[in-house]
Amino acid sequence: MTRRYSDMNQHDALYKVARAYPGGLEALAERMGVSVNVLRNKLAPGIDTHYPSFEEMSQIVELCYEASVKDALLPIHALLARHNMAAFVVPEPETVNTDDLSQTVCRVMSQVGSVAEVVSDALLDGVITNAEADLIEREFQGALTALGEWRARIRARGTVG
Repeated sequence: MTRRYSDMNQHDALYKVARAYPGGLEALAERMGVSVNVLRNKLAPGIDTHYPSFEEMSQIVELCYEASVKDALLPIHALLARHNMAAFVVPEPETVNTDDLSQTVCRVMSQVGSVAEVVSDALLDGVITNAEADLIEREFQGALTALGEWRARIRARGTVG
């Protein structure tokens, strides 16, 4: 039976992004200075005797983010969602001033529209499946990130000149 991994389960999300590291778990384990078997046991769903520490989770996310692994921050978002919290990526200062604020507002509105669209689609049959809930959560994260970028750009505008 094939296991379906949930993007909104922090353990599944960490396993998913770690496996997507360039070179797979073998390369990630080498970069972390641990054996691949230990790393696999700590990350694999269904193995209840080993768990990654907070530091290892952070290191995996950091290494995956640096390697441009798609959705590298997903484990953090999933952990926060479990506790009814959310976060957004704060843009680097050098990228803040190059964007027109009106373009940022349009991106925010587009992201909010995307959230509304996936929620509306999910509610058509009156039931939100786990897959639909994961998609909705991802769209919310995109909207929060756009809002965070908007906030950072406005704050940068206030300190420039």
